[in-house]
Amino acid sequence: MITKEATEVAPAPRHEAPEPPRPAKRNRAWDEAPRWQIYLPLGIYLIFTLIPFYWILLFALRPAGSTSLVPWPITFDHFEKVWTERSFGTYFQNSVLVGVATLLVTTLVALAGGYALARFNFKVKRAFMLALLCSQFVPGALLLVPLFEIFAELKMINSLGSVILAETVFQLPLSMILISNFIKNVPYSLEEAAWVDGCNRMTAFRIVVLPLLRPGLIAVGSFAFVHSWNHFLFALMFLNNQEKQTIPVGLNTLMSADSVDLGALAAGGIIAAVPVVIVFAFIQKWLITGFSAGAVKG
Repeated sequence: MITKEATEVAPAPRHEAPEPPRPAKRNRAWDEAPRWQIYLPLGIYLIFTLIPFYWILLFALRPAGSTSLVPWPITFDHFEKVWTERSFGTYFQNSVLVGVATLLVTTLVALAGGYALARFNFKVKRAFMLALLCSQFVPGALLLVPLFEIFAELKMINSLGSVILAETVFQLPLSMILISNFIKNVPYSLEEAAWVDGCNRMTAFRIVVLPLLRPGLIAVGSFAFVHSWNHFLFALMFLNNQEKQTIPVGLNTLMSADSVDLGALAAGGIIAAVPVVIVFAFIQKWLITGFSAGAVKG
């Protein structure tokens, strides 16, 4: 007679998988280094970086003729002087107009050209990309004479449009390369899916691709804005009227062969630097993402 106990099958013994050997911990030099060996060089570097900024603030905020190392009592006379007497209000408006216009034109043209380089194949594509790269080795000073002759023929001398056009031409090669590399990171299948759903190429680009290009567009636009804001040569050569000049040229007028108004120069430097600092403070996350994504894949 077969019992119930005999019909039960004994469970198979469980064999636990052996634990994989743990990798030996590597002893690195910086793991054993004391914290002060890390923080001390960083602190020295930070001090040397901040000293010029403090020096500018010192000259801008302390009274004229003072030799104190602490800006007390604080005065804003130098800011009022450069803004009203030295026409920095006009210079600031001109710089904003040039920077914003350069940003918009450069971004739009680079977006169209970058899309063509990323999505289409044509015979002279490699030669065109090589020409774009080689153009980055040409300094802007070499373009002054031919650009001046062109703008003179077009009656654009002493016009902000000449500076905007020159800055755009100077910024386009790098901007197109960055935008094209960024578009290559967007899967082509996303556009094909939009075409299947009934969208044409322009609609698919606007709805699907363009939102994904936000970091790249911000990176390219900010780079174009900052370069046009700080560029000195084009504004100096193409703008003769004081009412058309920009901030870099205005800073140059504060220095003469006989004397330099250090307080006014420092105040003008702060006025020129504050907008750029504010812009980078708001867009630094998008800027790092855009430049890294546009530089990895080509």
